[in-house]
Amino acid sequence: VQLQASGGGLVQVGGSLRLSCTISGSLSTIDRVGWLRQAPGQQRQLVAGITSTDTTTYADSVKGRFTISRDKAGNAVYLQMEDLRLEDTAVYVCAAARPYYSNWSYWGQGTLVTVSS
Repeated sequence: VQLQASGGGLVQVGGSLRLSCTISGSLSTIDRVGWLRQAPGQQRQLVAGITSTDTTTYADSVKGRFTISRDKAGNAVYLQMEDLRLEDTAVYVCAAARPYYSNWSYWGQGTLVTVSS
């Protein structure tokens, strides 16, 4: 399974961005995809996740502002980010997990999101 993240960039406070994670390979081997981020000097955190049955989860800090979704074929997952704040600045990565595994099994490269005032 290969993941490719894109869509990062520079945006002002209050702006929006949409991140995309394209997924290729054996899609049947994964059952959830997540977006994680890591800001300088901070630990990586899960921002949002979605399962193969469209169950979603969000970090408290992004609830109501970010929306994770996937296409029906399961080969793309999106993160729509609204009302961006300075603290959303980070490298965002997408990751996928296999059924019954608690850890992320597959990782994409990061895409940088910079929110400026």
